Amino acid sequence: MADLIIRKAEEKDVPAIEQIEKQCFAVPWSYESLYKDIVENGLAFYIAAEIDGHVCGYAGIWKVFDEGHITNVAVAPNYRRMHIGRSMLETLIDVTAEAGIERYTLEVRAGNRPAIKLYEGLGFKPEGIRPGYYEDNGEDAVIMWR
Repeated sequence: MADLIIRKAEEKDVPAIEQIEKQCFAVPWSYESLYKDIVENGLAFYIAAEIDGHVCGYAGIWKVFDEGHITNVAVAPNYRRMHIGRSMLETLIDVTAEAGIERYTLEVRAGNRPAIKLYEGLGFKPEGIRPGYYEDNGEDAVIMWR
């Protein structure tokens, strides 16, 4: 595998991130929503993972006082099982901790065992359930904190 580069997401990355979003989520964020969050939202921070010049994953976070709400973590299907998600999250946490974020939260589908295992491996713990959170099928979300 070529070298993995993890960097701050930029405006030029929005089309690739939108494609990953469509590949990974039943109810993907729109191009406009992604653009506003990545380019215009001063409280949001996004990173992109890149291999051979191709964006293969991304992760985003919103800063709310000293807490970080992780909005999305996605790796394109052809790049999964290469530890890209873990690398992105470690980088996201390291960079935002330097900016004053002390606690992190996220929601994850209750049935997404691989993601829950990844988050637990990074120190997240289940703290609650949001019943019927996902609009595509009414699946519950597990609320996790670190």
